Amino acid sequence: MTYRTPVTDADLHAYVDDQLEAGRRREVEDYLHAHAQAAARVEEYRRVNAGLRALYDPVLGEPVPAALRPARRDPRRWPRVAAVAGWLLLGGVGGWLLHPAATVVTLAEGPMQRHLVQPAAFAHRIYAAEIRHPVEVGARDEPHLVAWLSRRLHTDIKAPALDAQGYILMGGRLLPSTDRMAAQFMYERADGLRVTLYIRQGVWKNEETAFRFASRDGVGVFYWIDGPLGYALVGELDRGELSALSEAVHRQLH
Repeated sequence: MTYRTPVTDADLHAYVDDQLEAGRRREVEDYLHAHAQAAARVEEYRRVNAGLRALYDPVLGEPVPAALRPARRDPRRWPRVAAVAGWLLLGGVGGWLLHPAATVVTLAEGPMQRHLVQPAAFAHRIYAAEIRHPVEVGARDEPHLVAWLSRRLHTDIKAPALDAQGYILMGGRLLPSTDRMAAQFMYERADGLRVTLYIRQGVWKNEETAFRFASRDGVGVFYWIDGPLGYALVGELDRGELSALSEAVHRQLH
């Protein structure tokens, strides 16, 4: 079948989010009938969306705690209440990152798993699927992005170049992690596949620095420690491909 334009991963995400116009939606549906792998990705995207709704919808419906409700209607207090509510929401996100992400990766408990692997994998699943806002600061502002993230993490970090491996830097963002801030850089391949590099300082003074690998449900995580920083490269790639990318990243950090 001939399509107006090739069906991309962005089309699949828009299809799941019901953001396609009727004609394009019919084309994508025909494409899914003919391509089993693409149909399987769509089902995975739907499962991720359902998990997010199950996680956050109950929070949105919760009543405001009595301690946050003003005793009387004082317009001057509402900005303070809104600020507290925002911090509570941020704390909820951090709490989920602490929670074992069973649908992403299952590992024995330990500082690297709780503070590096699990939040890196979860952040990847959230933002690699984004269509409109996959990154907070785009690659065209890379110097500003790196300087800003370095300042917030209180240490110098780099955004490795993976052009030679076929991945172009899209940009990055600042993230709340379990007990401090983290940085995420996102890269995209020509076919739309994305990988993310998650960086944060940690509590792993005596951890081994060798590369380690974890995988479940198609999401691979290569992670390692280099001085005070922990790194996790995440993507829907097999162990060999992710290992080669991790080595390319590691070489540029020295």
